Amino acid sequence: MNRPKNIQLDSNGKLRHFLSIEGLNRSLLTEILDSAENFTSVGKQQAKKVPLLRGKTIANLFFEPSTRTRTTFDLAEKRLSADVINIDINRSATAKGETLLDTLQNLTAMQIDMFVVRHNSSGAAHFIAQNVPDSISVINAGDGRHSHPTQAMLDMFTIRREKQDFTKLKVAIVGDVMHSRVARSQIHALNILGCPEIRVIAPRTLLPLHIEDLGVHVTTNIDDGLAGVDVIIMLRLQNERMSGAHLPSKQEYFKDYGLTSKRLKLAADDVILMHPGPMNRGVEIESSVADSDNSVILQQVTNGIAVRMAVMAMAMQGNIL
Repeated sequence: MNRPKNIQLDSNGKLRHFLSIEGLNRSLLTEILDSAENFTSVGKQQAKKVPLLRGKTIANLFFEPSTRTRTTFDLAEKRLSADVINIDINRSATAKGETLLDTLQNLTAMQIDMFVVRHNSSGAAHFIAQNVPDSISVINAGDGRHSHPTQAMLDMFTIRREKQDFTKLKVAIVGDVMHSRVARSQIHALNILGCPEIRVIAPRTLLPLHIEDLGVHVTTNIDDGLAGVDVIIMLRLQNERMSGAHLPSKQEYFKDYGLTSKRLKLAADDVILMHPGPMNRGVEIESSVADSDNSVILQQVTNGIAVRMAVMAMAMQGNIL
């Protein structure tokens, strides 16, 4: 059988793993969004379950802390009727010196059907996908600074619900782009879905080298960058991934790059405000703005369940809807 060049796809071009937005096409991203739309109704049912993954076993391997991502994956798995195992990495054999590969082989021997992986090393999800049998799917729940594809897709889902047409939008991504796996995945997804103008706004110390090569407009002036935009995506300061002094102080950062009600008025009147969470109020964003009518931050969290249901169902079964 001829295998596709993209490890994420099976021989029929269907989703097998979900590791990165890179390498996927608009048709597949749209299929994920359309499938997620069908799953939104599950959360409104009295019995919040569908039997699509009944009899399947999913192991959540979170090697770094997470609240929203882990909880929404757990809910999504249970709403698909899968059997769910949450591995406590701090108490697992890896904490006692076992290699990641040995851990994988032992879990594989337990006949796991899918791994959902969050790891602080870039490329960890790809490594796992390359070292599991063909019968196992791997979903990347965030790896180092590299990628967070399901977060990007729930963001795209939220934007599409609010704005419908990506090809008419101006989107601003503001903050710690250098350390953000979310920003990279968002930029790739927006480009694939046809967004004509993506602006990246950050101090020079928080901009990756050659970020312009991703097809974005870069500015260090937040007032210029926010002018007339339809979508604002604020990023969390990734203090745990910083080494050295990237910022003079959090107070200075808020003064120069925090989203205030005054700065919000620079954008389009119907601008939507997003944040992948957790928010640092008074550092990245003013509380009154985070809680304003323009904010869709809580909708992002809700949408994350449906999007993750769609990705897991598609990876396990191909095009199911």
